[in-house]
Amino acid sequence: MNLPADSVLLRIFIGESDRHGGHPLYEAIVLKAREQGMAGATVLRSPMGFGPTSRLHTAKILRLSDDLPMVVEIVDEESKINAFLGVLDGIMGGGLVTLERVRVHSYRHSGGPQGAMGDAK
Repeated sequence: MNLPADSVLLRIFIGESDRHGGHPLYEAIVLKAREQGMAGATVLRSPMGFGPTSRLHTAKILRLSDDLPMVVEIVDEESKINAFLGVLDGIMGGGLVTLERVRVHSYRHSGGPQGAMGDAK
């Protein structure tokens, strides 16, 4: 798969406890992205953050949270990202979705063991 140099980064901010269809929302988003033929998706778990309610979510020992911030990032060509936004509207209840233009330097398989971009060609 080729990825244009001028692409778009879709960044989705949600909570770890957000669900869709009985599964974690971040998992549902990644599986839908794969189903839609997106170039790839990465989920990041954050140790601390807050959203529109200003409630602090933290992984500190004295204040364990079961709803840590999660970020799903997807980079692809603009038309595929725009089409995926409709899919997101159908599965997300709340959260923050941002878009930004990015310049892709490289997108290829390393030839080594399967890693975060192990399937990229």
